[in-house]
Amino acid sequence: MRIIVAVTGASGSIYGWRLLEKLRRSGTAETHLILSRSAERTAYLEMGKLAAEFRALADVSYPMEDIGCRLASGSFPVTSMIIAPCSINTMSGIAGSVSSNLILRAADVTLKERRRLILMVRESPFHLGHLRSMCQLTEMGAIVAPPIPGFYNNPQSIEDLVDSSLERVMDLAGVPAKDARRWDGPRKPEPRQERE
Repeated sequence: MRIIVAVTGASGSIYGWRLLEKLRRSGTAETHLILSRSAERTAYLEMGKLAAEFRALADVSYPMEDIGCRLASGSFPVTSMIIAPCSINTMSGIAGSVSSNLILRAADVTLKERRRLILMVRESPFHLGHLRSMCQLTEMGAIVAPPIPGFYNNPQSIEDLVDSSLERVMDLAGVPAKDARRWDGPRKPEPRQERE
């Protein structure tokens, strides 16, 4: 199983980082990383992480300018592509079928080959143009999955909140996280002890 992980310059570099960590730990997918130049800057500003550290988590990585690499061809089989986080600029480019860099080209190939493309769009609030692009992408077959964490599992840290969104996305990509916290209904109250 091959998963393309693209990281753009939107705030939320931790999503791409944790996704790569979780996929590596799962051992079920070969990861192909595309890191934009803006993502490199944002990752350093937000996390103090260098591009080389991101690349070390992936099985294979590609420069943004390499639009002639195997990810640019539908003949190279991949299971799905996840963009985490996905900037509005990248989302808009995909919606417009622009292929001017490797992230956009790989996303376009993913859509044309009817594979799963999942966009963790990181922006708020959305204006009408953003929403129309999301609608258009959904009609084209993409899955728009903004990182909106659930609170029903009582998160205790930022990592718990990040993982909550990533575990949903990993399910959508067909590589469920083994350690995912899943809702199993409300906790049942402890039985009351009878007094003797």
